[in-house]
Amino acid sequence: MAEKKLIRKEIFEKRKELTQEQAEEWSREICQKVISLPQFQEASCVYAYVDYNKEVVTRGIIEAAWKQGKRVAVPKVTGPGKMQYYYLESFEQLAPGYFQIPEPAWGKEAQEEDAFLVVPGVAFDENRHRAGYGQGFYDRYLAAHRKHATAAVAFEFQIVEEVPAEPTDIFPDLVITEKRILS
Repeated sequence: MAEKKLIRKEIFEKRKELTQEQAEEWSREICQKVISLPQFQEASCVYAYVDYNKEVVTRGIIEAAWKQGKRVAVPKVTGPGKMQYYYLESFEQLAPGYFQIPEPAWGKEAQEEDAFLVVPGVAFDENRHRAGYGQGFYDRYLAAHRKHATAAVAFEFQIVEEVPAEPTDIFPDLVITEKRILS
């Protein structure tokens, strides 16, 4: 969809201007909001993504889950258009994978159908419509795994006026920025 491509281009430009220090500071604020959520507190397993290229940094979410005795799983691209979650027990498991994004080099496939799932994205609107990276990995995964409570994390500048929605799009339950929670 052409309009989503323009939104992605605009947000990628803004991400380039973002300093790593600012990304980390805002990410800490977002992390505090996420770990305070009842969905996070009640989950025995958290599915998170491993951040890459100035996305919201998820290390704090992952470490908080470990400290609370929760299992953690992160995505790995396992074939054309296919993504699965694998348990992460240490950051040492990570190696560059699909498009150089860190993913588990080894580990067991996660099987929880009710884990709390932290979703990345390029842009969102106030209705929680999401523009991802254009490959459809999360939409396909979430369409096949419907019981996850989901929260997307994004910087406030990633909230745009409107993200065009397609019939295959799956919207997160919440979108959390350093300034607010959209539900």
